[in-house]
Amino acid sequence: MEFTLTDTQQMLQDTARRLVRDRYGFEQRKAVVASALGYSAELWKEYAELGLLGLELDEDHGGSGGSFEDLAVVVEAFGRGLVVEPFLSTVVLGAGLVTRAGSAAQKDAILPKVAAGEMKLALATGEPKARYSLERIETGAKRDGDGYLLNGHKAVVLGADSADLIIASARTAKGVSLFLVPRDAKGVDVRTYPNMDDRRAAEVTFDNVRVGADALLGPEDGALLHLEAAMDRGAAAICCEALGTMTVLNELTLDYLKTRTQFGRPIGKFQVLQHRMADMVIAEQQARSMVQLAAEHANLDDAKRRAQAISAAKVQVGQSAQIVGRGAIQLHGGIGLTIEFVAGHYFRRLTAMEMMFGDQAYHLKRFAA
Repeated sequence: MEFTLTDTQQMLQDTARRLVRDRYGFEQRKAVVASALGYSAELWKEYAELGLLGLELDEDHGGSGGSFEDLAVVVEAFGRGLVVEPFLSTVVLGAGLVTRAGSAAQKDAILPKVAAGEMKLALATGEPKARYSLERIETGAKRDGDGYLLNGHKAVVLGADSADLIIASARTAKGVSLFLVPRDAKGVDVRTYPNMDDRRAAEVTFDNVRVGADALLGPEDGALLHLEAAMDRGAAAICCEALGTMTVLNELTLDYLKTRTQFGRPIGKFQVLQHRMADMVIAEQQARSMVQLAAEHANLDDAKRRAQAISAAKVQVGQSAQIVGRGAIQLHGGIGLTIEFVAGHYFRRLTAMEMMFGDQAYHLKRFAA
């Protein structure tokens, strides 16, 4: 499958890669991860100025009216730099849900601020007992006058610590609904921690959190279709990001094979290691074709076709990531897993992404169904 970038996508790729190369070196990234915010507010502002936060938004809401394929180019470049800014939670998941399910008033109030870098979003839908099921929701929302009372616990909420607004799923009278909840609302407790790939997540607890009727995002009891679409977008984005990560990890490994010597010559001269490196490059190329498939189907309204394409891509990307990640660590040897060496950070990012939005077993089962 041939993938040719449009002029716009080539420009986006050049811009994002240059930004990552110049502003996201290994030492710079370590400083960002260790900071109080856990991401760079300065870079977030720069993303907004470059138009990266509003790529898919229409011009009326401060965006450029692009496609998911445009977004995919940027996410792949971010994967090359192991970016930790809350792009996935705010732009892919949050803004995507508001665009799909929000009222005109909600879009007008939220999307321009997202595009300008003035508002960050987080999607709180996973729960401790739910695994990857969107229906196993114990968090509840009960009618309370002209609003709702939310109670429950959400697990591993990406970007919750930096979010201004949390989109929370909750069980209502006849189904599942979505609510817009300010992070600083009374009764909201956010306990933050770093994931293994240095992105921050949180356990979010709602204790009698009262929201008005205007906080309902989409129809009451009718959120599942919107959540499924959001999860598919998230899985497609993770595939794109993983591709960028695999590409750099292969480049690092090839460079190491050329410079590390043993018995008086570079270890890349040994045929068995050449074969292993070839397998890793082939795995990356297999993932690349499936990433294109995922990007093309990420916003498809046909839920069945979208699910098939996204699941197929997630499985192949997961398999490729294992070949590339494990191969890179084994070819680097012990240094590959040290915190001081960059390859181990790429391996941890690939390992974390395997579990996000469904692992291989989940997506194989969904594809078969």
